Amino acid sequence: MTKKIGIKGLSDKEIKVVSFLELEEKRFFSKADIKRFFKSQSDLYKYIHSLKRKGRIVRINKDKYYLVPIQAQKGWAEHPFIVADEMFNGKNYYVGGKAAVHYWGFIDQLPVVIDVFSTTRQGTKTVLGTKFRFKRVRKLGKFVKRMIAGHSFLIASKEESKKWI
Repeated sequence: MTKKIGIKGLSDKEIKVVSFLELEEKRFFSKADIKRFFKSQSDLYKYIHSLKRKGRIVRINKDKYYLVPIQAQKGWAEHPFIVADEMFNGKNYYVGGKAAVHYWGFIDQLPVVIDVFSTTRQGTKTVLGTKFRFKRVRKLGKFVKRMIAGHSFLIASKEESKKWI
């Protein structure tokens, strides 16, 4: 008699999906990345809902999710600039406000809220323990592309950031 070894609280299919994402090192993923594991769209939605309920994934935007790493015990944080970039799929946004001022070294204080300027979104949302404040603008200001932990993001330029000091 063989004993099944699994991750507590996850079904066999959920383990397959989580294992695939972990092995591919896909922390951020879309429904399209995992649809091959499911027979139907409703099956896919059912499992996504189940993984969200169990705290294994977090919704980032309409079609993108964040896989909470298996080594995370009680909580896990991803750099807020990376999360912002993933929310907007890398376009039509930039990080500004006090977060940009801190990034450029004009202030030492860490911002409590990350201001994200975009042409499409407004309001606030807390994702992975970080509060984001979205400000809709007609035209994006001056921004630059930077890298952090091997991931690119858009941030207000050094000159543009000075107006928030």
